[in-house]
Amino acid sequence: MSFSISVIIPAYNVEAFIDKAITSALMQTQVNEVVVINDGSTDNTLEILNELEKTSKKIKVYNHKGNINKGRSASRNLGINKATQDYIAFLDADDYYLDNRFKNDVKIFSNKNQIDGVYNAVGFHYYREISHKELNQKMSTVLKIIPHLELFDSIVSSKYGYLHLDGLLVKKSVFKIIGFFNEKLVVAEDSDIIYKMALKCKLETGIIHKPLAMRGIHETNIFTDEELYKKYNVKLYESLVNWSCKNKISLSNIDTLLNWLWFFKFKETPFLINYIFYWVYLYTSNPKLIFSKLFIKYFPLVRLRQKLFTFLYK
Repeated sequence: MSFSISVIIPAYNVEAFIDKAITSALMQTQVNEVVVINDGSTDNTLEILNELEKTSKKIKVYNHKGNINKGRSASRNLGINKATQDYIAFLDADDYYLDNRFKNDVKIFSNKNQIDGVYNAVGFHYYREISHKELNQKMSTVLKIIPHLELFDSIVSSKYGYLHLDGLLVKKSVFKIIGFFNEKLVVAEDSDIIYKMALKCKLETGIIHKPLAMRGIHETNIFTDEELYKKYNVKLYESLVNWSCKNKISLSNIDTLLNWLWFFKFKETPFLINYIFYWVYLYTSNPKLIFSKLFIKYFPLVRLRQKLFTFLYK
């Protein structure tokens, strides 16, 4: 079967890493296009990209209108719209692929053409000193082969691990099914799109015992900003609940999302009245929930009583 991949790389102030990322993508024989979105960089990233673009017809560099910074979601969305190949892979500009990144993916798609995507393990490359906390952190992966119908429950709870965008390869048609990256999420946009894929698409387990790509860990990684992630955890699950109600996701899966939403919401504010106002907002925004068992289950007074009972009798 014909197999051609577009690799999408959002790039913002990554002059130290972007050459390595692009080179690692071009090394893969299945990659016919490397779509790089310069996200309003203020360092030498754009100059480096313009020079690299001259070296290969596979490299295609785009900018947002007015050369402004719009964030990773908007950059990946522009990349998806510009991509011309049938399969989409993602690579952060400070990460890189290892040899034969897509070799096994091609085999899986060839044997199971009905699937929508394949996920694989992603390792860590430290450009700085490793902290004590990071010593046992080897890979972003899952612990076992997971049937696609069980994938969402397995990764939303981290029961069997978690996935990283660098380890995914999906059909471009996936984005017609689930939509694009949520541009309102400054962080956790990758979790948002991965959970949507797990809920709506058929993803197959690939190579999970060794990495096929490497995440670059350095002093300016945004995922180390714990306060920013705390702020957006509620927004992430709220987004997923809203999307699920519009995309015929089962009530059992929406129940799971609501459970996590309220977990983070309770941590965010100590005032009961705020919970009640938020509950009203959430359910009036999603009328489907008003006529379900979840309407009462997540009413703040009921929820708080359940949490108190669990605390007292556990």
